[in-house]
Amino acid sequence: MNRWYPEVLQEFRIVTLFDLLLEYLDKGKIQLDKSIHAVPTGYHDPCNYGRKSLKAFGKAYFEDGRAVIRACCDDVRELNPNRNGAYCCGAGAGAWAMPYSDERVYHGRIKARQIAESGAELIVAPCHTCRDQIMKSLNHEFDLGIEVKYILELVADSLILDEK
Repeated sequence: MNRWYPEVLQEFRIVTLFDLLLEYLDKGKIQLDKSIHAVPTGYHDPCNYGRKSLKAFGKAYFEDGRAVIRACCDDVRELNPNRNGAYCCGAGAGAWAMPYSDERVYHGRIKARQIAESGAELIVAPCHTCRDQIMKSLNHEFDLGIEVKYILELVADSLILDEK
């Protein structure tokens, strides 16, 4: 970030959603109820938060999302391969916004197979494009029968609210 707008860093603190959620968890600002999500849960490694972020910013967000999910769920499954070796869901490079549904489904078939093989009933995707592709395309085309959530949605649903 400091390569482009170093003056912003003097005035504002810039953090990722992962950083903020992990900070809130670490400092006890939020408490989560793992019993809300009592199903096998898988994490999809988005290209943008993994390989692309590593190349552009020198930091890949592979473990951060997993740490948040482990705070929300007991049964966390891996999609294999994962992290830097993860497959794209098929919606990257703007394909989700374009009229290439057949191509998206074709390229997403490997991700669909990974999801099915993991046994996960809930898939968490921090990227909106990946979430939409998995939920609206792959889930239906490959009859996965899964629920798909954003990582923030998972956390919001797990919050223990103090009713004072």
